Amino acid sequence: MNGSVAGGGGGFSEEIINLTRRSSGLGFNIVGGTDQQYISNDSSIYVSRIKKDGAAYLDGRLQEGDKILSVNGRDLKDLRHKDAVELFRNAGCDVSLKIQRRLQPQNGPVGHRGDGESGGLPLAAILVPGLALAATAVWILLRYRQRM
Repeated sequence: MNGSVAGGGGGFSEEIINLTRRSSGLGFNIVGGTDQQYISNDSSIYVSRIKKDGAAYLDGRLQEGDKILSVNGRDLKDLRHKDAVELFRNAGCDVSLKIQRRLQPQNGPVGHRGDGESGGLPLAAILVPGLALAATAVWILLRYRQRM
């Protein structure tokens, strides 16, 4: 298994994500640090951007907005931004990230996937056959009236 999920409590989840560095790097940008707080009164390091076709993008688990708690077991707490960047650059080929993610509230019916899809049939799958049936019924009715 390439990662594990643990309950972080308080509406957060924590996950270990193992990435293999590519020639272009790990494939994401970071913000934050003691000298460049991304969130007021929070000097944590956050993922600001996932680069398309990079290691993180291809892995698919790291998300923009994730808080990176540690790199290869090294805590990122109380680091300046440039020191965090340097830590990532020197992390080696196989990099283990411990991340924290805010859990999304589940609003909606049971089974709602939260990705903009209801899980049922698309509206067009119902409307198109319905309209075709209505048009056919009107055509039959008009043909029947012409014969009278």
